[in-house]
Amino acid sequence: MDMASIVIKGYFTVINFLVPTSMKCNFLGIFLGLPKRFLLLVIQVVASPADLVKVRMQADGRMASQGLQPRYSGPFDAFKKIVQAEGLKGLWKGVLPNVQRAFLVNMGELACYDHAKQLVIRSRIADDNVYAHTLASIMSGLAATSLSCPADVVKTRMMNQAAKEGKFLYVGSLDCLVKTVKVEGIQALWKGFFPTWARLGPWQFVFWVSYEKFRKIAGLSSF
Repeated sequence: MDMASIVIKGYFTVINFLVPTSMKCNFLGIFLGLPKRFLLLVIQVVASPADLVKVRMQADGRMASQGLQPRYSGPFDAFKKIVQAEGLKGLWKGVLPNVQRAFLVNMGELACYDHAKQLVIRSRIADDNVYAHTLASIMSGLAATSLSCPADVVKTRMMNQAAKEGKFLYVGSLDCLVKTVKVEGIQALWKGFFPTWARLGPWQFVFWVSYEKFRKIAGLSSF
């Protein structure tokens, strides 16, 4: 069973156990399911060094396209040089916004899907079928992208910054957030919104429609 299945099952179990049917569509019902998300946050912390290397190497790709010398020759070289230059703790640079992003994405995609689907059905826009699941997955993707984009911007900038004369441009996530808004305006927090949505949107559609279909085939109730 993969992590998404574990989290969804946990959410579904908690909601059914703790929340009366009449409350499942309101925000209290949504947020009661959120404690199950902390399992993903722990995994996000453990995997943060790999994400850091990915961000650094993506930046290296842009440097190479501009005729500049890349900093790293490969992922293992990146790990080695980061530890040598910044210490072991350097591998967890940007871990806080990374965790925040994971939490916001998961809150948007799971809780908002649940709420959006119930809203579509109650409004009689569609029955509990593939049309309702598609509309809810679109709303879920938009919510997840809108909520996570600021944390994604901060995470990427924190992970990609290199020390100049022993000093970093950002001393922490909050400092990065404030400086970004101050210099570039609040709209800078949603840079890359459409590419992010182009990645999350299709995933939400494929995952939720398939998940609902498999539940139906297995004789289980809709999510």
